Amino acid sequence: MERANIVIIGGGVIGLSIAAELSKNNEGVFIFEKNKRTGQEASSHNSGVIHSGIHYPRNSLKARLCISGNSKLYEICRENGIQYKRLGKLTVANGDSEIKEIEKLRKQGEENGVEGLEILEGAQVRKIEPGVTVDQALYSPSSGIVEPDELMSYYQSRTRINGGVIATETEVKSIRAADTGYEITAVAGLNKFELLANTIINAAGLFSDRIAAMVGIDVDRMGYRLHPCKGDYFRVSGNPPVKRLVYPVPKGAGLGIHLTPDLSGSIKLGPNSYYVKDISYNVESSIEEFRNDVRRYLPSIANREILEDSSGVRPKLQGPNDGFRDFVIKEEGELGYPSFINLIGIESPGLTAAPAIAEYVAEMYSDSRH
Repeated sequence: MERANIVIIGGGVIGLSIAAELSKNNEGVFIFEKNKRTGQEASSHNSGVIHSGIHYPRNSLKARLCISGNSKLYEICRENGIQYKRLGKLTVANGDSEIKEIEKLRKQGEENGVEGLEILEGAQVRKIEPGVTVDQALYSPSSGIVEPDELMSYYQSRTRINGGVIATETEVKSIRAADTGYEITAVAGLNKFELLANTIINAAGLFSDRIAAMVGIDVDRMGYRLHPCKGDYFRVSGNPPVKRLVYPVPKGAGLGIHLTPDLSGSIKLGPNSYYVKDISYNVESSIEEFRNDVRRYLPSIANREILEDSSGVRPKLQGPNDGFRDFVIKEEGELGYPSFINLIGIESPGLTAAPAIAEYVAEMYSDSRH
C-alpha cells in the first residue's frame, strides 16, 4: 500500500493554508479535494471580509485566531500582490438597546486586543458615510476585504513550490485506524485507491463532521455535528451608496445583512441566515426582505435597484437555538485517534483566521510527533 506522511482532507482556504504551512518543513504533504477545483464551497461563497475580532468572546479560538490572522493576512497580501482593501467597518445602532449592544462589542473587542475602536455619534457617521442614518456606530479600522480566490491561489502555489501535492476530484470514502497510521480509501475520477497516512488533518468544511465520523468518532456525543446555515447575497446597482463595510448589530445565527464593498467598489447586501438540510447555492430569499432590513440604516435603499447575486452555506456547530460555539481544532489522541487532527465548525472568521489557523495546526502537528 502506498504511504503518505500527511493527508489534508479538504482544499478550501483552511486546508490550503495548512498545506502551505506544513509543507515548509515536512515532506509528503497531500491535499485531497473532492471537487474539480479547490475552494468551491464556503471559501468562495462568502463576503471576503477581513474581520477585526470584535464579535467573539474573550480567549475563544475565534477571537485569538481572528486577531492574529488579521495582521498576518494583511502582511501576506502586501508582500504577495494579493488584492485587498483596508476599508474600516461601521457597526450601526438605532435605539437604546442597539446602542448598548455596540458598547458591549466595543468592550469585547478591546478585551480581545482589537486596536483603534471608536464610538461615533450619528453626525460623525454622516460626515464619513452621508447615506447612513443612525444614532451611533462602532468604528473598527482594521476591518477590510480580500479576494478569496487570489489568497487561495497564493496558498496553492506555496504548497506546490514546497513539494506538496494537491489532488482534486479525489474523494475520501472511508478511513480506518491501523497500527501504523490510517488506511484511507478514496476515489480519484473513476479510479479507487488505498493509501496509508501517518497523519490526517480533517479540513473538510461543510463535510468535516462526516469525515470525523468515518474514522469512528461519535460526532453527536462530541458535539461535532454540523448544522448547515445558508445566507443569500444581493447587489446594489448603480453608484455605490457607501465606501466602508456597514454592519447592523448582530442578531440570530449570523452578523446581520450588511453592506460589503467589493474590490471594484460595487456593494453586496448580505448575507442573511437560515438553516437548511441540503446544501445548494441557489438564492432563496426575497429582494424586499433585504431592502426592508437595510433601509433602517440606509434609507436610500428604498429607491435603488437590487439584483440577485449569490449565496453561501456556513458549517455551523450551533443549531438554531444554541448559543456561541467555538472552532473545534483538536488532535484526537485522547479519543484513541493519535495524529488525527479535526477542524470542525470553521465558519466566519475562518477566512481571516486562515494564516493563524495554519500556524496553530502546524504547532499541534509538531507536538503530536514528540
